[in-house]
Amino acid sequence: MHFIHYGCKVNQYETNGMIQIFKNAGYEIVNFDDKADIYIINTCTVTNMSDRKSRQVLRQAKKNNPNSIVVAIRLLCTSFKRRIRKNRRNRFILRY
Repeated sequence: MHFIHYGCKVNQYETNGMIQIFKNAGYEIVNFDDKADIYIINTCTVTNMSDRKSRQVLRQAKKNNPNSIVVAIRLLCTSFKRRIRKNRRNRFILRY
């Protein structure tokens, strides 16, 4: 399992909290370059750069392991949920 966050201190705080919850539940946290079974990306769309980075890392995670589960949470889900749902190639789980 791997976690990434973009954006503000709130995203960083939430991501660190999620890491602790999953570690306590027995999940192994790995580096992005390692092949993770699950990628959790805490996204941001406040700036064009963070928006672009969020979308890039979602694609890269799926490329790292095509059989993985890629989870996008927070702002990207709200801003782009219609576009993400429309693209049948996306297998992202969205929380919004």
